[in-house]
Amino acid sequence: MRHFFRKMKTEQLYSLFKDSSGVTTDSRTAGPGKIFFALWGEKYNGNKYAAEALEKGASWAVIDDHLYENEKTILVDDCLLELQALAGHHRREMKVPVLAITGTNGKTTTKELLTAILSKKLKVHSTEGNLNNHIGVPLTILSAPAGTEMMIIEMGASHIGEIRTLCLIARPDFGMITNIGTAHIEGFGSVDGVIKAKTELFEHLRKINGIAIYNDKNPLLTEKIFKIINRAVPYSDPTGTELLVEPVESLMNLKLRVKYLHQTYNISTNLFGNYNVENIKAAIAAGIFFDVEMKDIAVAVENYQPANNRSQIKTTPKNTLICDSYNANPTSMHSAMESFNGIQAEHKLVILGDMLELGDKSEDEHLKVLKELQSYGYASALLVGSFFSKVSAGTGYKSFSDVSKLIEFIKKQPITGKTILVKGSRGIGLEKIYNLL
Repeated sequence: MRHFFRKMKTEQLYSLFKDSSGVTTDSRTAGPGKIFFALWGEKYNGNKYAAEALEKGASWAVIDDHLYENEKTILVDDCLLELQALAGHHRREMKVPVLAITGTNGKTTTKELLTAILSKKLKVHSTEGNLNNHIGVPLTILSAPAGTEMMIIEMGASHIGEIRTLCLIARPDFGMITNIGTAHIEGFGSVDGVIKAKTELFEHLRKINGIAIYNDKNPLLTEKIFKIINRAVPYSDPTGTELLVEPVESLMNLKLRVKYLHQTYNISTNLFGNYNVENIKAAIAAGIFFDVEMKDIAVAVENYQPANNRSQIKTTPKNTLICDSYNANPTSMHSAMESFNGIQAEHKLVILGDMLELGDKSEDEHLKVLKELQSYGYASALLVGSFFSKVSAGTGYKSFSDVSKLIEFIKKQPITGKTILVKGSRGIGLEKIYNLL
């Protein structure tokens, strides 16, 4: 019996998976019938939690360290590779279309909008939250419920080769790259590295003769499409009829005028920022391509509620907040500030956190942000993080080494009656200040 568990093939593990209640990599969520995968992290060895997972009712624990073997463990060479192999096997067995979305900015918002749109017609399973990496993508695939008719898989990357690996697991038939900007430069080495990494999705689609849905108003993506892809569908013409999506002047929430098939749809969204126009157009174009009625698409976009501090507008007893602190890079920082500068509000305040993972470009990119702030005429701003603290001397802006120092400041000098943009990388932790504003 032990020999069987030591030599178990992915196909055999898959038969156990089909009889399970799902997989987990967190022993705290290892309920009855789950299969626990003991993954390694920088500071932990998941094998140590296998016994705890089994005690909580997990049916099996997949481990890669023989020291933790018992009658309910399955010993493999590498738990992560086995998780990915199991997900790849499940994806092949499901036989449903898969659409992959990647890009520097906007991929999560586009994914959520498109999920809302396609759900008007199909039973859609998509990436939950930000589970878009080498662990999250397999977990997304393995959590697809019975009856799923389409999967939308978000793919993130911080190094060259990661998107290629995720494509081997998810095998997307369709793909979208929202944009290519400056993010994770530290991991990619250069902007050319970012381009190479993101277009790995296009390379995959070319090999399988898949279809890319692309932003034909983006010169870089258009160039790459014609160099790489055999089959491509432009946002502006998803079915042979022009699609026009344009912003309409509004006080805060983004409003759009959409023209398609000689009809005009006026859509009021719950999103902030003109930079979301491209995300919405991407989702609408894909929805049309997959035969969702335009009237249903309009309803889905209007009803979409952003979450996780992504382009969210919150009105509190003290202030109006634009919460965009889930992540930040030079491209998204510029877009957020440009949109914020364009809104009509008497008392505006900008709170910005450092942009992380920019490598040797960090100082220059933070200086550019400060110059842009000054060009918009902001006399005061609150800046958080080591990079902003380093480059902001002489600007008149207050800087804080970390978010705890900003919290102390706000407690001593409460902020009221303002319209506030809060933008920064997730690692800065600006979400901790919202309850004070």
